[in-house]
Amino acid sequence: MRGSLSSSRLLIVDDEWANVHLLERFFREQGFTNLQTTTDSREALPLFRQFRPDIVLLDLLMPYVDGFSIMVQIGRELMADDYVPILVLTADITNVTKQRALSSGAKDFLTKPVDLTEVLLRVRNLLQTRFLHLEVRQHSEELEQKVWERTRELEETKLEVLERLAIAGEYRDHDTGEHTRRVGNLAAAIAASANAPPGVVRLIHRAAPLHDIGKIGIPDHILRKAGQLRPDEREIMKTHTTIGGKILSGGRHALLQTAKSIALTHHERWDGTGYPAGLAATDIPFEGRVVALADTFDALTQERPYKQAWSADDAIHEILSQSGTQFDPDLVRAFMQLSGNTDLIALSRMVESPTSMALL
Repeated sequence: MRGSLSSSRLLIVDDEWANVHLLERFFREQGFTNLQTTTDSREALPLFRQFRPDIVLLDLLMPYVDGFSIMVQIGRELMADDYVPILVLTADITNVTKQRALSSGAKDFLTKPVDLTEVLLRVRNLLQTRFLHLEVRQHSEELEQKVWERTRELEETKLEVLERLAIAGEYRDHDTGEHTRRVGNLAAAIAASANAPPGVVRLIHRAAPLHDIGKIGIPDHILRKAGQLRPDEREIMKTHTTIGGKILSGGRHALLQTAKSIALTHHERWDGTGYPAGLAATDIPFEGRVVALADTFDALTQERPYKQAWSADDAIHEILSQSGTQFDPDLVRAFMQLSGNTDLIALSRMVESPTSMALL
């Protein structure tokens, strides 16, 4: 709010020079120093745009453009939450004119010849209302900003907790914790290459690192075994999908729901021979199909106690050979397009936002 009403911007529009001169001189005597006037109604709208007045004193019956039309023009310049009062000063004292003026946007109405003291009181009242409106709007904007900042802080905290949870789940495995991030990066890039909506890409990027969270529930002697698992041990290892689904179940946020879906379905196969539910083709959720491909590529290209790391070319060839059996053929095509344009291993290690990766 301004320090004083006298610093307010007043725009006076009247085709009679004597009226304009009288009002201008009077308001300056009252301490108002920021005035613009015109006797040519055609200048009213350009002056309004340039001067951005706090109040408009407007005659109605003028040549070229009448006051009713000017009010319509001004109304088109204002946002829905703007409040710039218009005080109509006119010699037409009929109720019809008064009602039309008020319905056209005028906030108050005085008949000529005007009482200058009354004009001053009306102007002050309207300006006080305007500045109170501005104060309320500013306060509302500040509150909205604080709510937005708090919401962003909570969102960042939530994402950080989920990232730590993903790392905790992998901490017991043979990797260093980088596998979760690599799978998230690569899955987001594959989803973007498959023309998934940006919102889906962002969800997959954040949720994919939780794909193996269920390994928290797998015994160490199985999880950390250096050699190949026995059939019974493999069956126990497979339960990490359902364990992960239970850990992530019940969440109302789309991120947790996506993470649950990925944890449950990233070992399903396109031909229906995967686990835990034996889903096939598009019965497997899109996010599960994407992470299945990203997880496999990363697992093949990383050294483990029971195997050497494959080259990127060998891993790409293996994935291509499994198109239509283990993997969604459309996603394999998107993966191949991506692999032709970028170094997949370098991409998976990037520390980038999902938005930037969506541009790949």
